[in-house]
Amino acid sequence: MRITPRRLAIGMSLWIPNLFSGIRVRRFSDDWTHATVELHVNLFTRNYVKTAFGGSMSAMTDPYFFMLVMHQLGRDHVVWDTRGEIEFLKPGRGVLTAEFDVPAAKVAELRERARGGAKVLEWFETEVTDAAGDVVARVRREVYVREKKRVTEAGSAA
Repeated sequence: MRITPRRLAIGMSLWIPNLFSGIRVRRFSDDWTHATVELHVNLFTRNYVKTAFGGSMSAMTDPYFFMLVMHQLGRDHVVWDTRGEIEFLKPGRGVLTAEFDVPAAKVAELRERARGGAKVLEWFETEVTDAAGDVVARVRREVYVREKKRVTEAGSAA
């Protein structure tokens, strides 16, 4: 069965760590350039002072940049999420949203930089907003990209 953006969004929302953390993937775009993820702050996802637990906000932003890059690049590349940073700006309450954008032009640049097996590290940024549109947190995630050895070796043999 082929993974489609819709199937992946449903699967990620039902995945136990997300399901019980109040994280819902609203959508992946058909071209894998965009994703929308929500965090529902509730009894299980809030901290001692009844605002969004920082770990939940980190989890809601964890895999999406690397997944968008990976699906656009295809099977000829290794793609990993290597590290992340989060700056908390105000207490998060209610439903929080993060939008992830990885334009096709950026992925073409990454593909070119990784040609021949070069290790590429690229930072991506997003904001977590509340229902009023206020920024609750700024998030940066670093993504690792490398062309797979079998591709690199095939290219050098030609």
